[in-house]
Amino acid sequence: MASIFKTDDGSWRAQVSVKGKRKTKRGFSTKRDAQAWASDLEREAKESTSSDIPDRPFSEALERYRDTVSVTKRGQKFEIRRIERWLGKSADEPADPLCFISLQDLQSKHFAEWRDRRLQKVAVGTVLREWTVLSSICSQCAKEWGWLKENPMTRVKRPKEPEARTRRLLPGEFEQLMIATQYDIDIPPESKSERIGAAIVFAIETAMRAGEICGITWEDVNLERRTVHLPKTKNGNPRTVPLSTTAVKVLEKLKTLDDCKLKAFNLKSDSLDVNFRKIRNKCLIDDLHFHDLRREALTRLATKVDVLNLAKISGHTDLRILQRVYYAPDMGDIALMLD
Repeated sequence: MASIFKTDDGSWRAQVSVKGKRKTKRGFSTKRDAQAWASDLEREAKESTSSDIPDRPFSEALERYRDTVSVTKRGQKFEIRRIERWLGKSADEPADPLCFISLQDLQSKHFAEWRDRRLQKVAVGTVLREWTVLSSICSQCAKEWGWLKENPMTRVKRPKEPEARTRRLLPGEFEQLMIATQYDIDIPPESKSERIGAAIVFAIETAMRAGEICGITWEDVNLERRTVHLPKTKNGNPRTVPLSTTAVKVLEKLKTLDDCKLKAFNLKSDSLDVNFRKIRNKCLIDDLHFHDLRREALTRLATKVDVLNLAKISGHTDLRILQRVYYAPDMGDIALMLD
């Protein structure tokens, strides 16, 4: 903003800050002349700044990121699905208002408005996951493409992290799930429902994610050493998971099935998630996600291995996340350990 001063000799002086540098001009006969000079200088500075930014709608940034960056990521399917929804490609929602704003006009307030719109429709956790994608897109525009001067989301207040889930299996729920899936660990699981049951048992024994379980090939399995090697994981780092005798037994029965010759479980992660929810609802079990079985597994494993080995099994590089999100011990059980 310009500063206008009257000098001792009665003339007027104008001072303007342009790109962090002060520009001053003296000798204006009237205050109006000084203000006009300052306004012209500010307008020219604004035009020179925005002229480097292409006059494209933000939707083009979304499309370019989808086609050049998202496709290189392990979780590309979910990220592309989010971007497609913002672009209005899904049947249930129109394009987000962000799509129609020119990159030259894009400001922090637009993302604050987006945040408030989304918080009215979806949970905070969903908004935070979407926030991460949008912020990455803006950073790419600023750092790599020259489509923005800076990431405008850095000046927007991020929603507060929700309380970490602590849901674990309640007494009797595991037995209900086994009855509903008709899974018997001593019999090869030929039906999809039975293989869902096998995946439930395997998740509890290994703490592996749904996508990791569904991605297991027999090349990854070493039954003699009782390990499964995961070459691709969520955080991008390969890891090797030790197998309990129960987990080994699950795999041994799967290996006898003709339709499980390539992938051990012959399930897709989307199908596993959908069918798990159907089975859960059939059992009248409330608010249990397949991913909660990972917390169940890690909490059980914590009584058998130290925290560093637990992190090796789970693949966590940040022990704080392991403790906050996945370790949910029963304090009654801890009390018994004190005696």
